[in-house]
Amino acid sequence: MSLFLFLTVVQAIVAAALVGVILMQRSEGGGLGIGGSPGGLMGARGAADFLTRSTRWLAILFVVLSIALAAVAVETTGGDEISSTLDRTVVPAAPVDPLAPTGDPLGAPVQQAPATPADPLSGATE
Repeated sequence: MSLFLFLTVVQAIVAAALVGVILMQRSEGGGLGIGGSPGGLMGARGAADFLTRSTRWLAILFVVLSIALAAVAVETTGGDEISSTLDRTVVPAAPVDPLAPTGDPLGAPVQQAPATPADPLSGATE
């Protein structure tokens, strides 16, 4: 369980880093790009190459972590837990005769209405 928790935290950090790196990239229109002066430590082309490479490696790491988390989750939860909770003592219902005249097309028994209506004040039938 601690491995699963550790991998989940690492994947959350990788996902946040991936979002940050993608948002730092300069789009064609220059929208969400965070750019400095080209005369800085890295030029515009060098920064673009670095961000492209880091995006690629973070995406690969995210996919690998997703597969690893799925594998750990399958090993952690046992498949026999689901099958052991089945109640095998239930007796099946008696089959319904489809040729019996019940009046209901689904074969459910029809309840007969009372012969005389009940008096609503006394609660007794007449």
